[in-house]
Amino acid sequence: MIAGGIVSLEWNLNGILSKLNYAIHTDAIKAHLITADQEKYVYANEADLLNTALFGKTAKQWRDENSDKKGNMRE
Repeated sequence: MIAGGIVSLEWNLNGILSKLNYAIHTDAIKAHLITADQEKYVYANEADLLNTALFGKTAKQWRDENSDKKGNMRE
Protein backbone atom coordinates (compact mmCIF):
# COMPACT_ATOMS: atom_id res chain seq x y z
CA MET A 1 0.00 0.00 0.00
CA ILE A 2 2.77 2.43 0.84
CA ALA A 3 4.61 1.82 -2.44
CA GLY A 4 1.41 2.52 -4.37
CA GLY A 5 0.92 5.73 -2.41
CA ILE A 6 4.44 6.89 -3.19
CA VAL A 7 3.95 6.22 -6.89
CA SER A 8 0.63 8.09 -6.81
CA LEU A 9 2.21 11.03 -4.95
CA GLU A 10 5.09 11.12 -7.43
CA TRP A 11 2.63 11.02 -10.36
CA ASN A 12 0.61 13.88 -8.87
CA LEU A 13 3.74 15.91 -8.25
CA ASN A 14 4.88 15.38 -11.86
CA GLY A 15 1.45 16.53 -13.05
CA ILE A 16 1.55 19.70 -10.95
CA LEU A 17 5.08 20.51 -12.09
CA SER A 18 4.19 19.95 -15.73
CA LYS A 19 1.21 22.33 -15.47
CA LEU A 20 3.36 25.05 -13.93
CA ASN A 21 6.22 24.58 -16.38
CA TYR A 22 3.81 24.50 -19.32
CA ALA A 23 2.50 27.98 -18.49
CA ILE A 24 6.00 29.40 -18.05
CA HIS A 25 7.20 27.74 -21.23
CA THR A 26 4.30 28.85 -23.43
CA ASP A 27 4.47 32.43 -22.16
CA ALA A 28 8.17 32.60 -23.04
CA ILE A 29 7.55 31.16 -26.51
CA LYS A 30 4.74 33.60 -27.18
CA ALA A 31 6.77 36.58 -26.03
CA HIS A 32 9.96 35.79 -27.91
CA LEU A 33 9.68 33.20 -30.67
CA ILE A 34 6.44 32.96 -32.63
CA THR A 35 4.06 34.89 -34.84
CA ALA A 36 0.28 34.77 -34.47
CA ASP A 37 -0.01 32.44 -37.49
CA GLN A 38 2.38 29.91 -35.96
CA GLU A 39 0.91 30.01 -32.47
CA LYS A 40 -1.44 27.00 -32.49
CA TYR A 41 1.15 24.66 -34.02
CA VAL A 42 4.02 25.71 -31.80
CA TYR A 43 2.06 25.20 -28.59
CA ALA A 44 0.96 21.73 -29.63
CA ASN A 45 4.49 20.70 -30.59
CA GLU A 46 6.01 22.10 -27.40
CA ALA A 47 3.32 20.44 -25.27
CA ASP A 48 4.05 17.10 -26.95
CA LEU A 49 7.76 17.57 -26.28
CA LEU A 50 7.13 18.27 -22.59
CA ASN A 51 4.65 15.40 -22.26
CA THR A 52 7.08 12.99 -23.87
CA ALA A 53 9.91 14.14 -21.59
CA LEU A 54 7.82 13.90 -18.41
CA PHE A 55 5.43 11.06 -19.13
CA GLY A 56 7.04 9.14 -21.98
CA LYS A 57 4.18 9.71 -24.43
CA THR A 58 2.31 12.41 -26.31
CA ALA A 59 -1.16 13.59 -25.33
CA LYS A 60 -2.64 11.75 -28.32
CA GLN A 61 -0.96 8.50 -27.28
CA TRP A 62 -2.33 8.93 -23.76
CA ARG A 63 -5.86 9.69 -25.07
CA ASP A 64 -5.75 6.62 -27.32
CA GLU A 65 -4.75 4.44 -24.36
CA ASN A 66 -7.23 6.06 -21.93
CA SER A 67 -10.28 6.86 -24.03
CA ASP A 68 -12.56 6.02 -21.09
CA LYS A 69 -11.06 8.75 -18.86
CA LYS A 70 -11.97 12.43 -18.71
CA GLY A 71 -9.40 15.19 -18.63
CA ASN A 72 -5.82 14.94 -19.83
CA MET A 73 -2.60 13.26 -18.81
CA ARG A 74 -1.46 16.17 -16.62
CA GLU A 75 -4.48 15.87 -14.33
